[in-house]
Amino acid sequence: MLLTDIHTGERVRITNTDHMNELVQRRLLDLGIMQGTVVMIKRILPLGGPIAIEAKGQLIGIRRREAKMIQVECV
Repeated sequence: MLLTDIHTGERVRITNTDHMNELVQRRLLDLGIMQGTVVMIKRILPLGGPIAIEAKGQLIGIRRREAKMIQVECV
């Protein structure tokens, strides 16, 4: 399942980020988002806008094209 398949308010665990650009992957790692991190979808903006997720008490916006490359599992 991909991060873009999740609905607002659902909690998921990140299982794979290997398909992402290394620069984006590194930036997420700097923010503490890596494989095994539990995140919650806070808001999905319309018209192809970013997805706002909450991870470790911080709110982060991720572009949809990057979110389509993040594999997750339900918690």
